[in-house]
Amino acid sequence: MNGAAGLDADARDVVEAAGHFRIYLGAAAGVGKTCAMLGEAHRRAGRGSDVAVAFVECHGRRVTQNMADGLEVIPRKTVSYRDRNMQEMDLDAVLARRPEVALVDELAHTNVPGAGRNEKRWQDVLELLSAGIDVITTVNIQHLESIADAVERMTRAPVRERVPDWVVRRANQIELVDSSPEQLRRRMMHGNIYPAERAAQALENFFCTDNLIALRELTLRFLADETDEELLARLRQHQPNVVWETTERILVAVTATKSSRDLLHRAARVAARVRAALDVVYVTAGDSATESDRGMIAQLRELAGSLGAHWHEIEDEDPVRAIAQFARQHQITQIVIGASSRRRWHNHMGASSKVARLIDKAGDFGIDVHVIASREQAAPESHSSAGPSRDLSSPDGTELWAAATSGR
Repeated sequence: MNGAAGLDADARDVVEAAGHFRIYLGAAAGVGKTCAMLGEAHRRAGRGSDVAVAFVECHGRRVTQNMADGLEVIPRKTVSYRDRNMQEMDLDAVLARRPEVALVDELAHTNVPGAGRNEKRWQDVLELLSAGIDVITTVNIQHLESIADAVERMTRAPVRERVPDWVVRRANQIELVDSSPEQLRRRMMHGNIYPAERAAQALENFFCTDNLIALRELTLRFLADETDEELLARLRQHQPNVVWETTERILVAVTATKSSRDLLHRAARVAARVRAALDVVYVTAGDSATESDRGMIAQLRELAGSLGAHWHEIEDEDPVRAIAQFARQHQITQIVIGASSRRRWHNHMGASSKVARLIDKAGDFGIDVHVIASREQAAPESHSSAGPSRDLSSPDGTELWAAATSGR
């Protein structure tokens, strides 16, 4: 996510400015997100709101095209790219027109090079919101940064366009547009989603029943988390002195390895489910990091920012001590480490059990330690010091946990 690298806390606050932000979220293409957005636009226009289409992608679907009739359309920008003329949203034209409500389809879209100052459409949306323009947009669940890798493994299809979770979670309203897998497959067979020549291949691959069931479950779980957050916000408003479960804080310890990307995604999903803050800790021993290590750490730091996590680098010869001290000082309730990290610590510090040491130190403060098996392993290792195992598998079935419950 190169476009997210330069964003800071002030940039994230633009979503909470005068512009109101509404997202129609679906499990896959064809559920009806764009039609739902257009229906809302007609309702608002009927109530007297100034509504304009900044960019709506009909994909040649007649029903969608018919629903767009009667709405003002702001002319698109034509960009020449690789000997083709491509059409993109004209951000400056929308800002100059300044409607009350702008329809911006496909939030995860990557803009054609040369189309404007922003690489991603979600960055265009942030500019509209900061200008006080209400935005209604659409996105599929697989484009969320914390979910995209799991969807890739499940569907075996690359997810190249991604949206930082914090952008979606800052929406004032997230509306579910749902459709059963059976209904979606019927629409596909009838040519209502993809052209007939693409439909057969899609039905055998991404749109197979198992994939659609899993994508739908991911979408419903995400929406359930959002609803729970709204409820807790109301409870805190009326009973501000009560401590709710959102006080959980999770720490994930990463190393300069590729497996830490997967570990970070898993920890982010777990943190989201329990409404917990996520801190990412990288412990370095002086100037021991190689050029390759520094490159990997830069990638992990950027990923942590996209996931809404807080990044911390600590210099200490003893990673176990550094992690335990940080956890105590920051009121961490759960520590997450990866099996690959355990091997790295083993090489870094000697033969004693680093997992056992961390469990002991964390247990002194009543902190749980979770050891996540590397997905390269055929089966999770057992650790007698870790106590009873429990299954905390994600919807895609990739997460195998050995949980060390240290006196809580």
